[in-house]
Order: sequence, then C-alpha cells, then structure tokens
Amino acid sequence: MAKTPVLTPQAEDFPRWYQDIVNKAELADNGPVRGTMVIRPYGYGLWERMQQDMDARIKETGTQNAYFPLLIPQSYLHKEAEHIEGFAPELAVVTHGGGKELEEPAVVRPTSEMIINEYFAKWVQSYRDLPLLINQWANVVRWELRPRLFLRTTEFLWQEGHTAHATYEEARDFAARIHRHVYADFMRDVLAMDVVLGRKTAQERFAGAINTLTLEGMMGDGKALQLGTSHELGQNFARAFHTQYLSKEGKQELVWQTSWGSTTRMIGALVMMHGDDNGLRIPPRLAPTQVVVLAIKGDDAVLAKVHEIGDALKAAGVRVHVDDRTDTPFGRRVVDWELKGVPVRVEIGPRDLENGTAMLARRIPGGKEPVAVEALAALLPTVLEEDQALLLKQARERRESRTTDVTTVDEAVEAATSGGWARIPWATLGEAGEAELAEHSVSVRCLVTEDGAVPDADDATGNVAVVARAY
Repeated sequence: MAKTPVLTPQAEDFPRWYQDIVNKAELADNGPVRGTMVIRPYGYGLWERMQQDMDARIKETGTQNAYFPLLIPQSYLHKEAEHIEGFAPELAVVTHGGGKELEEPAVVRPTSEMIINEYFAKWVQSYRDLPLLINQWANVVRWELRPRLFLRTTEFLWQEGHTAHATYEEARDFAARIHRHVYADFMRDVLAMDVVLGRKTAQERFAGAINTLTLEGMMGDGKALQLGTSHELGQNFARAFHTQYLSKEGKQELVWQTSWGSTTRMIGALVMMHGDDNGLRIPPRLAPTQVVVLAIKGDDAVLAKVHEIGDALKAAGVRVHVDDRTDTPFGRRVVDWELKGVPVRVEIGPRDLENGTAMLARRIPGGKEPVAVEALAALLPTVLEEDQALLLKQARERRESRTTDVTTVDEAVEAATSGGWARIPWATLGEAGEAELAEHSVSVRCLVTEDGAVPDADDATGNVAVVARAY
C-alpha cells in the first residue's frame, strides 16, 4: 500500500501544497480575526534574520530607525486625495475608545505616509535639515477580502522607509538606490531569489506616487509575486502637508520625497520559490539553523560525539543545532527537518562512530554521502555556499525557461494562463492592451528595457512589459 505523502504534491494542488507547508513546517497559524495570522517561532526566526540583514543595509544608506503611532487621525488621510482613494477600501477605522465615541475617528495605519509627513513638515525648516532619511519596522492593517497566510493578510509586518530631499534628482536616485542595493542585493544574495527589477505602469503604481520601482519573482507555479517596492512620491505629499525648506538662495521650496517597503510576504515567497514536495528549502545565508546534527540512537558515545561535532561547527562559524531527541523516532525527525528546510543534516549512529564518519544529507540538491568527521568543520562552509548558489540558479532557470517573448495580447494571455510569464513590447500592448489583459486576470508586473534594465520613463523607446498572473 502506497505511503500517504506528508504534503499535497505541488503538481496536484499548488495552493494546498503551500498551506500544508505553512502549517506542517510550523511557520504560522490563522489568527482569531479573519485575515490575521499568528507567526510561529520558526517563521518568526526567518523574519528576524531578514530584519537583521536588511536593517544593516538600510542603515548603510544613512537612514535611521524611528517609530510612529499605529493610530492616525482620519483627517490626515484626506490631505492627499489620490492616496486616500487608493487605500479607502482597505481601511480599519476606530470610532470608540475608553467607552466613548471618539471626537475624530482614527485609522489603523495602512501605511505611514500621512502621519510621517505631518512630522516631516514640522522637522524640516532649512536645506540643512535635508536629506531626512527615516525607516520604521512596524505592523500595518489593510482589510483583506481574500486572505492567505504571509501573502495577503489583514495585518502584516514590514519595514517602511520615508525620505525627504532637496531636489527631484536626489529623491529619484535614492529610491533607485534602495531598489537596487538594498532590496535586490538582499533578495538575490541572501534569499537566493531571482527577482526582476522594473518600473510599474501608471495603472499599477502606488497611490500618490509619480513612479514605483518593483521587484517581481516567479513562484513555483509560474505566477508572479511582488516582493518589494520603492516609490518616488514627487512633491504630492509635500504640497498636501506644506513640507517646505529654506534653500541656500533664501527661497521657500517644497521637498521631494520617497517611500519604500518590504514585508513578511517574503516568507511566503521563500516557500513558493524554493520549496518542493518534501517541504521548505531555506537558503543557507538566511537559515537560522544551517546544519542540524542528529543522533540516530541514544548511545552515550553517539550523544557525546554529536555535541562535540556541534561545538566544532559552531566554532567554525556555522549556525548549528544538535538534535539528541532519541526518544523520538529517527525517521520522524528527518521528515521534520526536511519540512523545515534546514540546508544540511549530519547524522551519527554507532556504526558511523566506529568508522569515524558521519552521513551528510544536503536538503537543497538532495542526496547523502559519508564524510570523515574531522573534515566536517572545513567542508561545511563550502557546501553551504554551493547550495546557496544552486538555489538562485534553479530559480533563475525556472523563470527563463517559462518566460515567452510574444507580439500579441492573445499570446501574452496564453503564456500567462499556462503557468508562465510573457514579454511584450509596451508600444504594442499599451494601456488598452493592459486593460484587455485585466479581463483575463493577467497584469503587467513591470516595464523593463529590451536588455532587462529599469527604464527611465514609462514611455521610453524599447520598453518591454513583463506580463503574468500574480498573487
């Protein structure tokens, strides 16, 4: 009789496979209010690692962390009409507090442009106050009609950066710097995610922005997922909040602004870009535990050896966990670590001890081989780097093999609805073609140049639209 698989196979039901992993790898649970989530310790450990790395990259740009209130006076949101129109359907509004009706309702922040601009207008007086570079790590609430853990939830965690500059060029260049050197470098180098950098169309850009730069990734089922955005806000919010500075020439000038954010959606992307039918595959540079050392049996000598190996690997700079739970069946523990996607397992039993070897199991490429115990500390850092590179290579090969160059809207729809992406000249597609794609639940994920770079303008000659179905 065939053994029941631990996870629903991807090919059978990709959404169910995703939900199985989130549940069985102990990443998250549904919260008590529809659309909310409880992030479990293993899932939160991934977020902590993401936070630490990204926070360092953000601070390298000169940006400082701050914190702004969760509750925003409703009147603030009406100061920038396009912005409030874009967020109105998602707002959660507090009308009562302390047992009384509030004089003014408060909105639970969907994003912080409004409240941060209120204070930017207060803090910026002179050109000497610029650039003003602020980031916050926080939660936001956007009432989600079709929730899915990590991908779309009513409440989620993120970082949001907000900056004010003296000139358009400074703001434009800073938004591009975040896009390329914070987000793209982090996603490729740490998350091993193959991301396409591009420019959103006018239809898809952030409400209130003059330009939105995006990073799009192809998931295992061929759909796209937006993984981060960096926005040029122009002077729209500065005008609404009267955020001005006295220039060197003694003139009152409006500031130019940016905002940018990335979220816990990246955890969902990790599952869908790298996971397989055995569970997660966590990139070694991200993994809270890079190597787990397992005792196969509760023999005293075996237990002593696994702890000795754990200490040696820790001294070599490897993030290691020793699994000496020999009262739990070995096979069950192996399945659990595979589900959690720990990059490498080192397995030790009495026979291995006699031979002076350990069984090395690599989660990312698969396969097992015996390795001399004394060679582990020198070998494993190299193995981890090889497997990091392999994940990125596999993700890139998937996108390239499933992306089709097309010349008509019908061909673009066919490619996108068949589990892939399409590239079509923007001059051929245009806004009319974009609207036609929407009728088939297909969208323009971004615009790129012919050679894949980020265009300088929506209508630049040679722009190519990257088209897909998306989460």
